[in-house]
Amino acid sequence: MEEKILLFIPAYNCEKQIVRVLGQLDKKVMKYISKVVVINNISTDNTEQVVADFIKEHEELPITLLRNNENYGLGGSHKSAFAYAKRNGFDYVIVLHGDDQGDIHNLLPILKKGVYKQYDCCLGARFMNGSKLEGYSKFRSFGNVVYNILFSIVTRQRVLDLGSGLNMYSTKMLESEFYKKFPDNLMFNYCMIMAADYYQHNIRFFPIIWREDDQVSNVKMMNQAVTVLKMLFSYGCNRKEFINSECREKRVEEYSSTVIIENKK
Repeated sequence: MEEKILLFIPAYNCEKQIVRVLGQLDKKVMKYISKVVVINNISTDNTEQVVADFIKEHEELPITLLRNNENYGLGGSHKSAFAYAKRNGFDYVIVLHGDDQGDIHNLLPILKKGVYKQYDCCLGARFMNGSKLEGYSKFRSFGNVVYNILFSIVTRQRVLDLGSGLNMYSTKMLESEFYKKFPDNLMFNYCMIMAADYYQHNIRFFPIIWREDDQVSNVKMMNQAVTVLKMLFSYGCNRKEFINSECREKRVEEYSSTVIIENKK
């Protein structure tokens, strides 16, 4: 029996880029994908309409467009997608950001060889041998490498990226919802790395091509850098307490969404 693989695309104010992302869904990719879910996190631009138009024009693709019932943030959208995957019996979830910085074709070697079956999660890494950065400043690259080293020291395993926009998770790993109290913002992926250490998840990093051209960054670098250091320090001091603590600014009981349009196959 073949695995059911869900491709989750989080989308927020990326009307110019999202069509390029959806354009990556060629026959080579869709050979492995059972369903595509785009989750619009209450975008204030034309993202939702652009995706809806694409779905209408590509009836052959099994795409569903969902809209979060609140602006949950990037981490919250992950939680919404993970809940959807578990509710609908998917075995794996692939995350591909909707701002067209990553390319899902970089995951094809992992899919073709079935490498993902040996790991709890396969994470795209921008800063490992074989990866390529386009339009990414040397300063930001240096900062990311330093943080990768710090996380590697604290987690006692080699960390090659703290959170790119192309990752794959086994839903078995997600069953306990250990991530429910993690931040709903950009800090979500950092906590997932620490959780991988705490719960001894089996991680595989793989090289990716990462580009920045017309994307609008939501990252406030200095503020985020300080916050991440505080989180890492807290985790290093008391792993159990940090992993089980409430890290969200607002508690959400259910990360719900509404179906906007759906191609059924």
